[in-house]
Amino acid sequence: MNNNGPDVGTITRTVILILALTNQIFTTLGYSPLPIHDSQVQDLISISITIIVSLMTWWKNNSFTHSAKIGDEAMKASKTKNDK
Repeated sequence: MNNNGPDVGTITRTVILILALTNQIFTTLGYSPLPIHDSQVQDLISISITIIVSLMTWWKNNSFTHSAKIGDEAMKASKTKNDK
């Protein structure tokens, strides 16, 4: 592992923070770097919530069948047994 500088996540978060602060400064000065109309805000929020919830439900193990539920119980039992 290379410890000679910040990782990709740190750099990404810093760049996003700089963009957000720059956008806020421009907005305060009366410029509109992101020309979004009020009617588009509701659509953007709705789409964002849909994407976030979709990713959360896709990532989570959703067992619908009886066999899948039995498998989940076996997995939990195995993990509990290994933790002791």
